[in-house]
Amino acid sequence: MTLKTPQDSLTIMNELVLPNDTNYLHNLMGGRLLHWMDIAAAISAQKHCNRIVVTASVDNVSFQQPVKLGDVINIEAKVTRAFTTSMEVKLDVWAQNMPSGTNIKCNEAYYTFVALDENSRTIAVPEIEPQTEKEIELYNGALRRRQLRLILAGRMHPDDATELKALFTAAKKDV
Repeated sequence: MTLKTPQDSLTIMNELVLPNDTNYLHNLMGGRLLHWMDIAAAISAQKHCNRIVVTASVDNVSFQQPVKLGDVINIEAKVTRAFTTSMEVKLDVWAQNMPSGTNIKCNEAYYTFVALDENSRTIAVPEIEPQTEKEIELYNGALRRRQLRLILAGRMHPDDATELKALFTAAKKDV
């Protein structure tokens, strides 16, 4: 399997916030943004593995600023780490107000996707090799985020989360 870089999976998606996308306050509905983010993240994961992918989890979606009617949404998605059959995708979302020229970060999240073969069975995905300091930082943190997701989903016992435990063990030594 070919080794890939996070940049290989970079996906940039833009959407114009129209009246049908907003609530009574003329702010973008959160569900609409999550839908767009899911599409961008899926494209990023598919670029990484060249397979059909399905959303396995969405975590830590942080709505930081309201997005207004007429703003342009810019979603950047990139695979941060590949595990055996799954990939973590980080998304950064920006809202640009064209008349004022402002561009604010309004959301970020991590999505996890699983690759499937033609029989809808999970299939191995290529490894990823981070290139920049930021990509290395995200790559290293991905295992801890994965362990936390698995614990919260009841699929991992906290005692088995070695990377997470190491964080707390190191913190105790510093105190």
